[in-house]
Amino acid sequence: MNDVIQGRFPEYESSIAKYPYRAYYYALEVIKGRFIEAEASIAKDPYYAHYYAKDVVKGRFTEGEQSIATHPCYAYLYALDVVKGRWPEGEPSIATKPEYAYLYARDIIKERWTEAEAIIATDTEYWDLYCKHFGIKG
Repeated sequence: MNDVIQGRFPEYESSIAKYPYRAYYYALEVIKGRFIEAEASIAKDPYYAHYYAKDVVKGRFTEGEQSIATHPCYAYLYALDVVKGRWPEGEPSIATKPEYAYLYARDIIKERWTEAEAIIATDTEYWDLYCKHFGIKG
């Protein structure tokens, strides 16, 4: 009876746990905390693994870091929102996209990221922003 008052549905949790998006929202809105039984499923999806770490765990979600590190956008956001600093595990992926490489240099490293400059330079918009931000002439 108490489970119903709290909004949990224990008889459906194993089914909910199979789907990262359902599990994330169930943890966030119903459990209002970690949904341990679903973490393996959530960890496989970079989007939900990042937001689960940020919104539910409110810290690093090591089980999902391998997945997050494969996606440039979510690797950057994980470094920004969760790690709150450089995240070497995500840097190879971040460095593949000019937008996220520029943002990572600007927001996380806060100085030139020479290892990613060749990639950033492939996009004139982000290269111009990068050069202006870091005072690069030429």
